[in-house]
Amino acid sequence: MTITAPAFGVQRAPRTVVFGAGQRALLGRHAAEYGSSALVCTDQRLAASPEFAQLLTDLEDNGLEVHVWSDTSPELPMSDIDACFDAMEYAGIDVVIGIGGGSCLDLAKAVALMLTHGGPIDQYYGENAVPAPVLPIIAVPTTGGTGSEVTPVCVLSDSRRELKAGISSPYLVPSVAICDPELTYSCPPSLTASAGADAVSHLVESFTAIQRPPSALAEGRVFIGKNVISDSYARWGLGLLATALPIAFEHPDDQDARSAVMLAANAGGYALGVAGTAAAHALQYPLGALTHTPHGVGVGVLLPYVMRYNAPARVQEFAEIAKLFGVPTAGNTQQQALAGIEAVDALLDRIGIPPTLKELGLAEDQLEYVAEKGLQSARLIDNNPRPLDVDALLEITRAAYAGDRTDPF
Repeated sequence: MTITAPAFGVQRAPRTVVFGAGQRALLGRHAAEYGSSALVCTDQRLAASPEFAQLLTDLEDNGLEVHVWSDTSPELPMSDIDACFDAMEYAGIDVVIGIGGGSCLDLAKAVALMLTHGGPIDQYYGENAVPAPVLPIIAVPTTGGTGSEVTPVCVLSDSRRELKAGISSPYLVPSVAICDPELTYSCPPSLTASAGADAVSHLVESFTAIQRPPSALAEGRVFIGKNVISDSYARWGLGLLATALPIAFEHPDDQDARSAVMLAANAGGYALGVAGTAAAHALQYPLGALTHTPHGVGVGVLLPYVMRYNAPARVQEFAEIAKLFGVPTAGNTQQQALAGIEAVDALLDRIGIPPTLKELGLAEDQLEYVAEKGLQSARLIDNNPRPLDVDALLEITRAAYAGDRTDPF
């Protein structure tokens, strides 16, 4: 591994991260450290599961009064946040617990924020708009994908803007993350694929993001670009997913693969939490609003085309991805980089991610809209290793619509 001088890195993380099969049994003990009244944010599927009932019993056995919100919808609509806040504003909540996929964890973050500082939620959009610490958050992921259990990000769907919106602040990093891969065993293949593609995109985009000087921190950025610490997590996570994700998708009962995928998703959260993501996520925000497809599927469809656009600026990184995926490489560095890009393509194809935006239901006359709206996600656009304007984003979306995976070199 080569480190360019000067070496510089940042890590943001929960106070405590517990990983391993069966470790959800520690939830009540950790929650009790933060008070006597807990709000649990989850969805209806999980709320009906025996595992969830066990977690509630554990919380109660540790002396907590438990309030459950189980109406979280996929892609987290703003209306869910408002409804939960309205129901819990005067409940005397001490700690907010998210149990579920990314939407459940993001709901916990958003409601912890609003219970502390008030609403409306849209006043916090963007970077560093959260004024001070929020209520303690405990994150218990049940998918291997978002990495939200360790990130400073909350993403929601704002129907008024026809766009997904992001809130980014170090104050949103959960206090505790409990990552128990047993909670992913019941994920159907479609959810494994969507969450897994999200993890792949986090790792690839953080590893190939813009590289800024140390002054990025002084500029007040949450996402400072790729650095020696985020790169180490990206390498680790990509190496895990290359082998484990197809196995978890094709053999859902493989416990070792499930564990490795959740660990890789966690690594992706660490990587994106300081490096940030880029064009694939910027374009997914309007794409998701238009097509109502799962977030991971959208970024998974876009990633092959974003990689090809960014390839000239990240030849070394894509060549390294080929090695991380165990792909035999020959020829010059550009040929090795293409092998890395095609290895990511093959992984996404193998887990059933559609190859084109057309297959997601996007109409050809919506491509310009997606490009224009994508440009509004300034933190993601600024994080891309190659400059982006509306024409560049339209070039990417047109390629993704047509399935044009032309050699970028």
